Amino acid sequence: MTSPAGPPPTGSGGGERKRLKLLAVTACPTGIAHTYMAAEKLAQAAESRGIEMKVETQGSIGAENVLDDNDVNTADGVIVAADKDVDLSRFAGKRVLSVGVAEGIHHPERLIERVLSAPVHEAGAAPAASAAGGGGSSGGRGKQRSVGYKALMNGVSYMIPFVVVGGLLIAISLSLGGHTDPSGGLVIPKDSFWMDINNIGVIGFTLMVPILSGYIAYAIGDRPALVPGMIGGWIANTGSLYDSKAGAGFIGAIVTGFLAGYLVLWIKRVKVPKFVQPIMPIIVIPIVATTALGLFFIYVVGKPISWVFEHLTSWLGGMTGTSAILLGAILGLMIAFDMGGPVNKTAFLFGAGLIATGNQTVMGMCAAAIPVMPLGQGLATLIRKRLYTEQERETGLASLFMGCFGISEGAIPFAAARPAQVIPANMLGGAVAGAIAGVAGVEDAVPHGGPIVAVLGAVSGVPMFFVAVVIGSVLTAVTTVALIDLSERRLRGEAVVGGGTVAGTGAGTGTGTGTAGLEPALVAAGVGVPGAGAVVEQGAVRTETARTETATAAEGTAAEVLSGYLTEQTVKVELDAEDKESAIREMAALLARTGRVADVDELVATALRREAQGTTGLGEEIAIPHAKTDAVTEPVVGFARSVEGVEWGSLDGTKARLVFMIAVPEAAAGDEHLRILALLSRKLTDAGFRERLLAAPDESAVLGVLGEVG
Repeated sequence: MTSPAGPPPTGSGGGERKRLKLLAVTACPTGIAHTYMAAEKLAQAAESRGIEMKVETQGSIGAENVLDDNDVNTADGVIVAADKDVDLSRFAGKRVLSVGVAEGIHHPERLIERVLSAPVHEAGAAPAASAAGGGGSSGGRGKQRSVGYKALMNGVSYMIPFVVVGGLLIAISLSLGGHTDPSGGLVIPKDSFWMDINNIGVIGFTLMVPILSGYIAYAIGDRPALVPGMIGGWIANTGSLYDSKAGAGFIGAIVTGFLAGYLVLWIKRVKVPKFVQPIMPIIVIPIVATTALGLFFIYVVGKPISWVFEHLTSWLGGMTGTSAILLGAILGLMIAFDMGGPVNKTAFLFGAGLIATGNQTVMGMCAAAIPVMPLGQGLATLIRKRLYTEQERETGLASLFMGCFGISEGAIPFAAARPAQVIPANMLGGAVAGAIAGVAGVEDAVPHGGPIVAVLGAVSGVPMFFVAVVIGSVLTAVTTVALIDLSERRLRGEAVVGGGTVAGTGAGTGTGTGTAGLEPALVAAGVGVPGAGAVVEQGAVRTETARTETATAAEGTAAEVLSGYLTEQTVKVELDAEDKESAIREMAALLARTGRVADVDELVATALRREAQGTTGLGEEIAIPHAKTDAVTEPVVGFARSVEGVEWGSLDGTKARLVFMIAVPEAAAGDEHLRILALLSRKLTDAGFRERLLAAPDESAVLGVLGEVG
């Protein structure tokens, strides 16, 4: 067998043995620089050893150089250098080495040596990110938190379309086909076209909770966990299975999703006879996990849920004679807590049940609180757009529409993604709306909520009803924004401190500690460039070779490179900053020279939030901070060099001397900026290119070198 320690042998007896063929997949959470640098390093290492290698990159612009079935069939091994989930099912039966993306950048030769002794991947095994063992610097606790967060986000991302489609169809059917009926609430004629539309929307809402649970489980335990996760979510949402009028809602779905995922992982570790192994992922694991989880929820979890909410209803019944403000606040808190879940339904059913007795004020409190969550969360996405992704902002618009029709589930995607920030804000707004409606004596004659019931004439005290809704919604939005901003500031502070720890210095804390100042003429950009004779000029060290190369490259170079995103205006040959945050501020000011930056502070804040997710220090003395924000009006790229280097928390411990900053507006058309970043990342793996960039004497020469990127 070919030795993994060197190039494949040529064989004996006049024949050549088959050339070793390896495959690789690289991916990082943001899918930009690290993805492509790891790919380039692995390809270079393989080429230098005479090994054939094909690398698939799973970047922000999608998968490129995709591995097909023929590639997999003929491969001797697969290296997966990734910091996010990668589907390994296509590599069943092949030796697969799963590591972090940093390993692909810094130790490609070592990975090539190890891959042929890696374990054979079996069908149904965990995704790559779950098995990766060499890439991260965080401890076990941090890794578990990361896996859990990724799983939750996976479920939320799949759930959002069901929330939007179901909610909007229900809202449209109510607005165009519904009318108030004192005996039945807001109703749609049973045999009408709009009832069919409503039923389709209800199906979307019904599937929403199982989808959330199923894809949380899938992210943890892969395909065998999908069925128990979805069925567990359905059970959680179907209270009749465990004698509860209201199911456990989306909170129950999150619980069943994690239970299903980790239960499947545990079952996978059980050793079984070889003849059973092929049917484990498709028959044994799904059946065992689904049965165990379902029975556990029905008999162990479900009964206490039912008991709690039965007694909660009795408690509320005893409060009808107490202060209207207190009762309204409590009902608002309950309505807002789980948005259609058991707590919400308990309050709603309590209010709806009293309508028949002639008491319509309790339902009036509930009706005012019901739209606060979707309206407040949708409003928050408009108030501070930078805190939300493009998908979240689109969901926010749908949430506003659903809120107008009293569909509180429109806020569930936001609560599932950021429960610690969103749920308290929802409860505060709901409590205030309910209290205002209570003290004002607002009444609702139908078991429904939101502005739609007021428009259709089911509410008395309409002006105060809208006052309650508006105040509650605004309070929810402002509180949400404040809590998310506070959370991100804390995370950003932790990331900055952590950045200093990674490199083993104290300079990464963002406090500006370091040398008192830089003498601008002490060292020139060419210091440390190997293999050239030094020439002293104005106190700076340069190389004759580099000076000649950069001067030649500058001739005929246009004033703009990188598709015009980088110009001489956005190049600085000597960065003054001594720490990461100061460097980002200085780079933002550099980009502002072009007139394409509308808000420098916002650009800085966005770039720092990106750093909090993970350092953009790539190693090899390179950092590429980047931001997608409406603080810039057009794509723009800047470049600066640091003589001493800036502590950036790079994975190899080097300080950043070559700093690129890329900023694009949220609505930037296409993915050209990502393609340019990919090209730039690949080019920066060339040591000669970096040397020429360090040695370029002025801005014009720097542009000449960067013109090589294309």
